[in-house]
Amino acid sequence: MKIHKRIHEEGTKAILIAFAVVASIIILVNVLWPRQTVWHYLLYAFELIVFILTIRFFRVPIWRKTTLEENAVLAPADGVVAANEEVVEEEYFHDKRRQISIFMSIYDVHINFFPFDGEVTYYKYHPGKFLLAFKPKSSSDNEHNSIVIKDTQGREVLVRQIAGFVARRIVCDLEPGDEAVAGEELGMIRFGSRVDVFLPLDAEVKVKIGHRTVGKETVLAILS
Repeated sequence: MKIHKRIHEEGTKAILIAFAVVASIIILVNVLWPRQTVWHYLLYAFELIVFILTIRFFRVPIWRKTTLEENAVLAPADGVVAANEEVVEEEYFHDKRRQISIFMSIYDVHINFFPFDGEVTYYKYHPGKFLLAFKPKSSSDNEHNSIVIKDTQGREVLVRQIAGFVARRIVCDLEPGDEAVAGEELGMIRFGSRVDVFLPLDAEVKVKIGHRTVGKETVLAILS
């Protein structure tokens, strides 16, 4: 029987560290100032919130169900659409593409998902800076992963995971030839960042700037 995890394995170390830090601070404060005051209770509340947010960050949305429409490209991430524009994609396609950027806050699910069925035909990790993720240059200047997925009709979509000012770890364990299944995990970015999707120009875009996306559920576009 397949067991579905509610907390991502990448969160184990971070959660343990958060617990150790919270516990250490509380113990130290009580040793130095054993008499309980309102400041103690405020500290306890703050530490509890930090610990809960750390656990929540690594949650796995096992309750979501992917219903794939024909020719649909699904959102690979939770967040807000921050860009929808025609650009020249210079790493892989070397031509004009429609770029949709999804900005993730620290409150969003940070697992990334395959946007449609196909095969991974290209994967490359790029070291780089840690600029604020909503800045346009972060797409190329920041640390990022580029993944290209090709379907059975030869249509290709590039998904780019971009690290940000807070996010300092991109998780992705893919290589060319791997199977891509819509809605399955592609990777994750820890503690907030951005995902760019590069589509063919003739794709029918279904979202606008400011729209909130739900990873593996929201339809970004329909391919022709």
